[in-house]
Amino acid sequence: MAWFVLFVAGLFEIGWAVGLKYTEGFTRPLASGLTLAAMVLSVLLLGLSLKSLPLGTAYAVWTGIGTIGTAALGILLFGDPVTAARLFFIGLIVAGIAGLKWLG
Repeated sequence: MAWFVLFVAGLFEIGWAVGLKYTEGFTRPLASGLTLAAMVLSVLLLGLSLKSLPLGTAYAVWTGIGTIGTAALGILLFGDPVTAARLFFIGLIVAGIAGLKWLG
């Protein structure tokens, strides 16, 4: 269950990171409110997962999910560059998360 909670926390991590782009410097109230709510939920769920997961593992997985999801949505939504090197290093993050999950 803790891994599922951590996964959902990572999804909210993606949500607030991408949401920052839509806040336009926190000048758009709805986007700003949703982004702040995603921030709070992400951290709360991370905290819940830490009841039974090791801190270093949980934090690395949480930020990894956020990084991968944000990079992917940056490519899909905002036209961020897609290069072989970028995809390779995103793949390394995926491998790191899988390894931490396997160990932890």
